[in-house]
Amino acid sequence: MSIISNSLKKIKPSPTIAVTQKARELRAVGKDVIGLGAGEPDFDTPDNIKNAAIKAIRKGDTKYTAVDGTPSLKKAVIKKFKRENKLNYSTDQVTVGTGGKQVLYNAFMATLNKGDEVIIPAPFWVSYPDMVLLAGGKPKIVKCKEQEGFKLTAKKLKKAISKKTKWLILNSPSNPTGAGYTKKEIQDLAKVLIRNKKVYILSDDIYEHIRYDNFNFFTIAQVSKLKDRTLTMNGVSKSYAMTGWRIGYAAGPKDIIKAIGKIQSQSTSNPSSISQAAAVEALNGNQSFIKKRSNAFKQRRDFVVKSLNNIKGISCLKPNGAFYVFPSCKGLLNKKTKLKTDTDFVQKLLEKSNVAVVQGSAFGLDGYFRISYATSMKNLKKAMDRIKSFCESLE
Repeated sequence: MSIISNSLKKIKPSPTIAVTQKARELRAVGKDVIGLGAGEPDFDTPDNIKNAAIKAIRKGDTKYTAVDGTPSLKKAVIKKFKRENKLNYSTDQVTVGTGGKQVLYNAFMATLNKGDEVIIPAPFWVSYPDMVLLAGGKPKIVKCKEQEGFKLTAKKLKKAISKKTKWLILNSPSNPTGAGYTKKEIQDLAKVLIRNKKVYILSDDIYEHIRYDNFNFFTIAQVSKLKDRTLTMNGVSKSYAMTGWRIGYAAGPKDIIKAIGKIQSQSTSNPSSISQAAAVEALNGNQSFIKKRSNAFKQRRDFVVKSLNNIKGISCLKPNGAFYVFPSCKGLLNKKTKLKTDTDFVQKLLEKSNVAVVQGSAFGLDGYFRISYATSMKNLKKAMDRIKSFCESLE
């Protein structure tokens, strides 16, 4: 009999982390691999944030803190939600975790019973279904077509809801597609949810500040009457280039926040005291660099989308935000190329051209692949040339 739990056997390692690790291993043996798999800004953490952490260390702020966040960080989170999203919360409606990922995991562990369904629009961030499975829930995947902008429609949502539905996950702008929901699209979904009073909404807003072309961001608690059923999650990793600092936060109903704190008290306890001090400065300090960095990401997006659409067999929508594109490779999956799946495509691309991307099937939609353009233009130009040459070699 295996010592490994049955629940763990239901899940798989993160495909995005696996691709990034594979790229590292190939580089270590001398391969000139361009990794486009990691969801991590290539910019450095701003100096004012670093200095806040150094100051905290020198002050001796190196002890345990409250399990679910320091008062100063909770206060900064409350100010952020009011300033940017017109949402009012009290400290007992806010939780801080070791990254946004832990906040989501804690939420599912704290609320899901065996058989509870969680509606997950696909393409989805790879960790959503596995976290639901670990918590004993059942992922209910709703595939959203390219023609729909990879976004969930009210009609599909209505059809997906059952007596067992407990949560809907909304991620805007999205990983892996960069698709953003408009105010009207969110309100159309909200109309369905208002009629289904037992369904809660988990709004993953981690890419809120990385958006383009004057796309207006709205979160569902802000533009509907669903605030009392919404857990709004965010963090400092993407907008502030603080992936390694591991700070995420959420605001929502008091009973859920309390339950999340209970889970965290028996797992990691508090997030790093130093990282929390840095996150206070991130949320309260100068925000001007965010726009400048988004402009740099936009330049990269435009280059990558144009380059991909000039490759025969590849087509790519232009995303509203985040730092990903989700191009189709369906035009290259045929008998002539001997490629049957998107996994075949990305494996051959890595093998033949030393470019690491992630297959669309990992995100719940076959026939696509994800590129992260959170890297230098130099790398992107080399990568696009290699992808073009690889695709032409299949003809």
